[in-house]
Formats: sequence, structure tokens, C-alpha cells
Amino acid sequence: MKAPDRYYDFQKDISGCGIFGVIHKKRGLIPGDMPIQAMTCMHDRGNGLGGGFAAYGIYPDHADKYCFHMMCDDDAAIKGSEEMIKKYFDLHFYEPIPTRRTLAIPNPPKFNRYFVTVPEKPENEFRELPEEDYIVAVVMKINTYVAGAFVVSSGKNMGAFKGVGFPEDIADFFRLEEYAAYIWTGHNRFPTNTPGWWGGAHPFTILNWSIVHNGEISSYGINRRYLCEHDYLCTMMTDTEVVAYELDMLIRKHGLTWELAAKVFAPPFWDEIERMDGEDKELYTTLRATYGPAMLNGPFAILVADNNRLMGLNDRIKLRPLLVAEKDDMVFMSSEESAVRDVCPELDRVWMPKAGEPVIVDLED
Repeated sequence: MKAPDRYYDFQKDISGCGIFGVIHKKRGLIPGDMPIQAMTCMHDRGNGLGGGFAAYGIYPDHADKYCFHMMCDDDAAIKGSEEMIKKYFDLHFYEPIPTRRTLAIPNPPKFNRYFVTVPEKPENEFRELPEEDYIVAVVMKINTYVAGAFVVSSGKNMGAFKGVGFPEDIADFFRLEEYAAYIWTGHNRFPTNTPGWWGGAHPFTILNWSIVHNGEISSYGINRRYLCEHDYLCTMMTDTEVVAYELDMLIRKHGLTWELAAKVFAPPFWDEIERMDGEDKELYTTLRATYGPAMLNGPFAILVADNNRLMGLNDRIKLRPLLVAEKDDMVFMSSEESAVRDVCPELDRVWMPKAGEPVIVDLED
């Protein structure tokens, strides 16, 4: 007997996760209530296994120092990470990250933040490294050698807040309504092929970079091996981690523009390159030949931020949703227009970026 059609009337949402970003181009401070509300609107895009936010401009009193947000499983992990921080840095101030008891977040890890600078004359194995390479090296060492401790973020005047739960629950846990920032990004996770755990939630960060991602990086294996050759160690067991490290390598270390880094991630197809003329053909051929192992395969929509800009980017055939909207001095990027209109009903402009074409919004000086 044939089963009734109603047993198969299930429409799976294959677009997964929800992402949201907002930037105030004149550094106006946006209350945390806005990204929280936007992410709450996209509640059904996740399944409670990951949520998080990145915020820029939240530590003006310590803006010249690197802020390490540390996530630790227990007191032993706190002790081990603090010993390493004190060994490699001058520590100026530290405190527990303020949290509140939240019924939806049982048994969370412990979170502290440390404001540090690199010693003028370090006496350790990283002493010959430039300052930002020094920070990256210490992050890699803590994540690799201190059991139960992970660096959630390590930039200046910014921080990431993430964990296992829906984003509105994570925001409640970290009291994010008490913060204000000129750039926010948010993420609601629906993990498919990687674990749902506190370190694997988005955003992923290194230095001032942060990234939230909807989709799947099916090139994770080759991306990870390529990064290992450049001294980046992937320890978070989530494919998105490679994008944060590739951004740091391509833009900060290799000097590529944001536009060119986007074309490394989502390059033109070879048949498109063949039809190009002159300099464009040579440029994209060189990019693909040089950075082939850094290309991101698979469906994705990503939001990338640092202290000065916000970028949105789709894969080469736009297999994940991403829209951009403007209102006065604010620019929004989101998986859904409903999330944007929930926090800003009247918009000046709304559009869908083309596949593989970055939208980059800079702060105004």
C-alpha cells in the first residue's frame, strides 16, 4: 500500500544558519538590542547548537591593548591559560566577562578577559616575530597546549561572545544588551557535519578579524593543510575556522586587498577567465594558480569584519541567501530581509549582491 502523501510533506530548509551584520559608517554606537532582535527574528534558522556575536568599539578605555576573551572548561584551564598569558604578555587588566544565569544555558564554560600588550623586549621563542605575528603565535599555542582553554577573540577594542544555544540565549547569558558597538555581527547555527560545542560556535576570530558563515566549506581539508604550512593551527573542529585564518594570511601577511581576497575565496570559473581580456585574464589566472588551496568550495554566505569595515560575500553561484540594505549612515547585511526590517522598518535601499561579488563597507574618517 502506498503511504499517504502527507507523510512526505516535509519541506526541509536547506539554507541553514542565519547571519546578520550592521555597521554605522560614522562610528555611531549601536545598542546590543538591535543585533539581538535581528537574530531572534531568525530563530528558526538554527537548532540551538550555536549562537554568537562580534562587537567592535566596546572597549574604548583599553583601545590600545589586545583583549583576549578566554573560554575555559575548569579552574585548571584558567590557571594554565593565565600562566601562558603572563609569560608572553604584559598584563594590564583582567576580569571575568559579566554573565548571568540563564535557564537555556546549562553548565557553561568560564569566561575571562585579559587586556595585554606585547613586551618591549620579549624573552621567549617568539621574540623575533612582528607584533601581530606574535599575537597569532600565542593564540595558536594556547589553543593547542592548554587543555580545556580556547581564545575566543584576541583583537583590539573588540570582542566575540559565543556558545551553545540560540543567539538570543547567548546574548542573555553574556548581557549583550549592556554593550554598544559601531559594528555588530551575529550568527544562528544549524550545524550539519561538525560538532555543536562552545568553541565551534561562530564568530571565528584572530586578531581583529571576525567571521560568521552560513553554509559549508567542503574544501576544509585542503584549506586546513594549506594553513598549516603557514603556521596556523586549526583546533576548533569547525570548517569556518579556516576562513578567519585565511583572511589574516591573505590580507595582513600577503598584502592583498579585500577585493582580491574575496576573489581568492570565490574566484571566477576557468571558462570565465578564458573569456577575459588582457590584465584581468592574467590577474585571475595568477590568483588561481597562486592561491588555489585557499579557494573556498561549497555553498556559503559570509560576513567579515575588522575594526574599519564590514564585508559580505556569497559563493560563486549564490547557494546561500545574503542581502544588503541601507538606512542613512547604517548598512545592514543579513540572511533575511525580515530580520533587517524588524530592527529598521524604513530602508533607503535593499538589494541582493551577485554571486561571488563582495560588498565592502568602510568607516568614514
